[in-house]
This record gives sequence, C-alpha cells and structure tokens, in this order.
Amino acid sequence: MQRAHRAGEAWAVERLRQYLPGKSVVALARADFLHVVAREAGFESWPRLKAAAEAMGFDRAAALQQLKIALFRGQVARVEALLGRFPDLADGRFGLECALYRRGAVEAALAREPGLAVAKLGPRTPILHLAFSRWIHARPGLEADMLAVAELLLAHGADLNDGFEDAPGSGHALSALYGAIGHADNIVLAQWLLDKGADPDDGESLYHSTELGHHRALRMLLEAGAEPKGTNALFRAMDFHDHAAVEMLLAHGARADEFSPDEVGGEAPSVIPALHQAARRMSDARMVGLLLEAGAGTARRWMGVTAYAMARVYGNRALARALEARGADTGLSREEGLLAAAAEGRENPGQFIDPERLPEAFRGLLRELVHLPDRLEHMRRLVALGVPYDEPDGPERITPTHVAGWEGKPEVLAWFLSLRPDLGFVNGFGGTLLSTILHGAENNPARAERDHIGCARLALEQGVALPRAVIEGCGHEDMAAFLRAWAEARPGQVADGPA
Repeated sequence: MQRAHRAGEAWAVERLRQYLPGKSVVALARADFLHVVAREAGFESWPRLKAAAEAMGFDRAAALQQLKIALFRGQVARVEALLGRFPDLADGRFGLECALYRRGAVEAALAREPGLAVAKLGPRTPILHLAFSRWIHARPGLEADMLAVAELLLAHGADLNDGFEDAPGSGHALSALYGAIGHADNIVLAQWLLDKGADPDDGESLYHSTELGHHRALRMLLEAGAEPKGTNALFRAMDFHDHAAVEMLLAHGARADEFSPDEVGGEAPSVIPALHQAARRMSDARMVGLLLEAGAGTARRWMGVTAYAMARVYGNRALARALEARGADTGLSREEGLLAAAAEGRENPGQFIDPERLPEAFRGLLRELVHLPDRLEHMRRLVALGVPYDEPDGPERITPTHVAGWEGKPEVLAWFLSLRPDLGFVNGFGGTLLSTILHGAENNPARAERDHIGCARLALEQGVALPRAVIEGCGHEDMAAFLRAWAEARPGQVADGPA
C-alpha cells in the first residue's frame, strides 16, 4: 500500500482516508500504513494484529476477528463459513462462546474460573457479548440455551446494566438492554433483562424500539416504566409514520413538543419543535392532528423559521393547511418563497438562492429530501436555484450523495454523480461512498425494497476503489456475490496492494 500511495494510486488514497479520518494523507509514517492493514483485518491496531498472528498464525487470527464482527453484525453466512473452515475457532473464547449460546462450554468455563462472568473481553464484558449477538435469528432453536447462558452470567455477578462506549472517550455507553433491543432485535433476551431488573431508561432502548417494524419492544419498555419524556423516541416514531407508536408514547407521557437533538455547524444541540419535525418528515394529516391535540405549539420557531415555512419548503400541504386553519403566521421570506415554489413544482428562471442567506434550518434540505420518496425533480429544481449539492451536513458530516447510496436509490445517486461530487469524501462515520452503500445494504430499515447493488455498481463504474477487505467483510450475501464478480472481472480496481 505504501508504494501504491507514493505512486498516487486512487485506491490507496481512499483506504487511507477511510481508516485515518482527519489526518493528512500526504506525509504519513510507515506506522500509519500498518494501522490501516490492521483495521482492514478487523484489529484495533497493528500491535494487536501482530501479537495474534504470532500466537496462532495470520489466517486463523484474522478469521477470529472476522467471527467476532460477523456475530455482532448478524452476518449468518459469514459466521457459518468461518466455523466451517475452523470448527474450533471459538473454543475457549469465552465471549464468543456466550455469543454463540454454548451453554455447556460457558458452564464449564465458569466452574473453572467464576471471574470470567465479569471480565472485560475486548471492549465488552460477557453479558454484552451475549446481548449484542444476533445469532438468535440464525438459530432460534437455541433460545433456551441463550437464556441459560444469561442466567449463568447473572449468577456469577454480571451487571445487567453494563455497557460499553460506542466511541472511545465519548462517555456514552450502550447498555446490554440496548444491545438486545436496538441492535439485535432479540425480544426474548430483552424481556429477560427487564424481568431481572435492567433499567428501561438507558437513553437508547426506547428510541430504537420504534425502528423495529413492530411494537413488542416499545410496549415492553413502556410497561416496564420507561419514561418517554426527555427522549426523542416520539420523533423517531414520526420518522416511520407510525401513528400507533406515537399514540402509545403520548399516552405514556411523551410531550408533543419533545426535542430531537441536532447539531448545526458544530454548535450545541438545538431543539426542534414537533411541528417542524412533522414538516420535514412529511407527516400526514392524522399525525399532525395527534400532535396538535397533544398541545404542539404552532407559533414556535426553529433556527429562525416557522413551522408553516418549514411545511411549505418541504411541500407538506397537510401541515400547511392545518396551520392556516389555526391562524398561524403564514409569512415567507424571499428565500423561503423560492424554496416553497420548488417544492410545489414551479420553476423560477433567472432567480437564484444566495447560499449565504439560506436559513440554517434549510442548509441540509437536499440531504433530508433524499430520504423522502419521489423527490428527484424537486431536488433538480433546488440545485437549479443554487442550493449547494455537495456540502457535508450535520454532526455526521454526510453529503446528499452518500445519503442516496445509504438509501439504495440508484436513480437519485446517478443524478448526484452526474454533478461530479467529491468521490474521495469520507463522512463523519469514517465511511466512503462505497462503504456507506454497503452499510445501507445491511442496515437501512427499507433495504428490502431498495437497490443497493445498483448503487454499488454506479459507484464502482465511477472508478472508486474496491478494497478486498470490504468484499470479505460484506454481510449482505447478494452484495458480496456482486462484489466478488466485479473484482474478478476488474482485478485492477481491487485495493489489496502490499503494505
């Protein structure tokens, strides 16, 4: 890789940008290149990879790391392939034995060494390895063994409210309950945790329970005493137009003007009122009615704009009519008027937006519209008005192009690519365009209805690098097959040069 980087190979530059975000890729030490090699193999650092390789051989050490990642991500085919190649790969690895629900092995290990139940194994303790495992979806017949492992850990001192930092030094811990609910959608284990005394107010589980496409977890948390007030669970339920979830949350104390934390320009989190949220999520008349009946304020402003202006700019006529009927302020600035005209399908030849005068609330407008259905022509009109199309937005520093890839919308992505965006951009999650597409293929809630393979094809046709580690780590079986075929047909695009 180091030689390729010196030669200016695009694939080498992309790999470095992905794994060394925020660091100049011009003057790098050899240690930086070794770090990238280690990260692509699934290790936190080169010293850890080197130590593991010396202890068990590189192939086996890399397979062990891949097994941990595959269990965490729910990559069933990958787990089965790794265990098929190395049947004893998880033997004696207590965290993995917990994640695989190996009751006998866990019981024997605790009999020998009871302290294992509370030992930190990598970044997580055993109860977290268990809670964040998605293996139950591949092996539902192991439910009894899974619960038996949980009981064994609890009996040996495991903390049901244990958590681990999602980013080192963040101070933000993801609990075992969140692992079971928000990460693994493991309702049986989540109920066991609550029954044994896990705290339902962990700052994450209630919010993520609204994303699952069912109400079992949400109902379970509310019955356990979870407090919606002070969370943005209500807003997340609105994202999915889930009237039943919104009604449940309001009935249990959620406030109609609850907050949704957003960071704008690196400033402190601001508070978005409920009706502004309804505007940008295109909530229907029933949802708007629920919010108004629950006391949502019609006169509040967010980042200087009214809910009415927000409704007009996003094209939410249901909300605009409701606000008009209640006598809300219906005034629009020049910029808001031009944006509203674009939303309503009206062209404004010869008129342009001054990006410097664009209200802060609308700086991420294109990015937000990508999430909505059938907005391509609307976005074309906005770009014709001069709305910037390739600026990163929000705390995630993600561009509309990356959002189109995450959403699996090839037609939208193709249009953004025609505008010649920065293909080497790395977002705030450390993702390139290709890795963002692959992440969407595995995690986007609407992935079953979308075409992430079509998006990956578009990105690769633009010449973005295809790291071999990305192919090997892809948990979406159809996508992985597509990437392998692409790599076989175009080996020169595969980024696997020597360090």
